[in-house]
Amino acid sequence: MLRTMWMTMALGAGVGLAAGAHAEGITGVPPAKQALVQRVLDKMGLESVGLQMLQAPVADMLRQSRVVVQSRVPADKQDATMKDITAEATKFVEQESPGLRTSTRAIVQSSVAPLLAQKFSEDELKQLAGILESPVLAKFESVVPEMKKAVGENVAKANAAQIQPKMTALQNRVGLKLRAAVGQ
Repeated sequence: MLRTMWMTMALGAGVGLAAGAHAEGITGVPPAKQALVQRVLDKMGLESVGLQMLQAPVADMLRQSRVVVQSRVPADKQDATMKDITAEATKFVEQESPGLRTSTRAIVQSSVAPLLAQKFSEDELKQLAGILESPVLAKFESVVPEMKKAVGENVAKANAAQIQPKMTALQNRVGLKLRAAVGQ
C-alpha cells in the first residue's frame, strides 16, 4: 500500500516547480516580501506533511498487525509480539523522520515559497502573517490544498527511493515476526 502511495504521488508530481529557491532568496522578489513569505510559511506547518505521510502507512501496518496477532497468535504471545512489532515500527519512523523533515522543509522552500510570493502581494502577506480575519484568509485557504499537494507529491518523489526499500524491509521483518508468532 505504501509503495503504491509513494509511486502514485511520485508519478503525479507536477513539473515546473521552482527547484532550489528559498524564501530568503526567491529570484526577483524584494527582501521585504521574502521575509513576509517566510513568516507565513513558519505559521503554516507544512513541514509536518512528510512526517504525516510516513506515519500514516506505519500506523495502518500496526493496525493490520494487531488484527493478525489477535486472530492468529496464541494469547500468551500477543502482547510480546505487538510490543516487538511496535518497536520495529517506532524505530523505523525515528530513523526516517529527520531526513524526511529536512527534505520536506527544502521542498516547502522550493515549491511553496515561490507560490506564495507569486500569488500574494506584500500587503496580503502581512495580513496572513498576522492571522487577521479578512478576505485574504479565504484566498489563502483556497491555495492551501494546492501547496499541500505540491509538498506531498514532491516529498514522495524526493524520498521514495530511500524509504521504499526500507519500508519493504520493515514489512518483511514484521511478516517474519507474525509468522514466527503464529508458528509457521
